[in-house]
Amino acid sequence: MAITTAASRLGTSAFSEASPVELRPNWTKEDAQGIIRAVYRQVLGNDYIMKSERLNSAESLLCNGVITVREFVRAVAKSELYKSKFFYNNFQTRVIELNYKHLLGRAPYDESEVIYHLDLYENKGYEADIDSYIDSVEYQENFGDNIVPYYRGFATQTGQKTVGFTRMFRLYRGYANSDRAQIEKNSPRLAVELAQNASSAVVGPSGGSEGWAYRPSKIGTTPNKALGGTVPFGTDRKAYRVEIAGIVNPRYPRVRRSNKAIIVPYEELNNTLQQINKLGGKVASITPASL
Repeated sequence: MAITTAASRLGTSAFSEASPVELRPNWTKEDAQGIIRAVYRQVLGNDYIMKSERLNSAESLLCNGVITVREFVRAVAKSELYKSKFFYNNFQTRVIELNYKHLLGRAPYDESEVIYHLDLYENKGYEADIDSYIDSVEYQENFGDNIVPYYRGFATQTGQKTVGFTRMFRLYRGYANSDRAQIEKNSPRLAVELAQNASSAVVGPSGGSEGWAYRPSKIGTTPNKALGGTVPFGTDRKAYRVEIAGIVNPRYPRVRRSNKAIIVPYEELNNTLQQINKLGGKVASITPASL
């Protein structure tokens, strides 16, 4: 069953029919190797791993039945390999986003979850924080000892908040994408939405939605208010904030497209929308501007 009718554009087709990867009774060495590949792909965010980086000792323990799949996941998440890719060079809130994605298969639901893990790391350290994901009731109920974590954030299920679906698309950027090869690099993806308790926009990965969707300015130049006569208001003094994606610069060559947000008086809104359409832009949202 398809996750969404837009699965091909959003890059989720690979998960529509996929079954969880599980190490079942009477497994073979080949089965164990398949588990190892799936764990590396999931926990390391589809990042490339060299032969010299593999956790040979933990792999051997799994292949000999000494540890479970869950313990192998724990070994990878606590390894220097994982830390070097996702811990040392990332802001802490980004680390928490990735831990939720890699270990629980979803995005954080609200800011309280981020605060909990920030406090746990500060008071008990990195390994205790990793244990809190893997030893949680949520992990046990969804993956148990023998299932490799997977992106369950795309599916509607008991105990999962609807907001997690849209937030998952801010962390997931396509089946072939790596968590270390994204245009936003080390920046947190959900900090603003979580702080404001707001929903996240679904932004298609590169190649989906024509590769264009609205993203706010990183330096905060987009206006949120209309103050000091910056907008020539009419008598009703209404104005709207219009977010635009993929607008084309009319100058030659016509190859650059950009995102922008503008404050528009109510009486000019219709003409502005027509102009945006002529320039090939797409209106991402229209919301009342603060006066």
